[in-house]
Amino acid sequence: MVSVKADDCVGCGACADVCPQNAIKVDDIAVIDQNACVECGACIDECPSDALVE
Repeated sequence: MVSVKADDCVGCGACADVCPQNAIKVDDIAVIDQNACVECGACIDECPSDALVE
């Protein structure tokens, strides 16, 4: 399961842009739809603030 470290997320949207499942929405911080996430890791690799962890 991929989760968001809320204190580290800057809400840039880079993770949502690379998510092949469109499982991430960003308002103030990223929110991951765990039912849609296939744990591919693309968002983790893309996050500039290391706010996403597996």
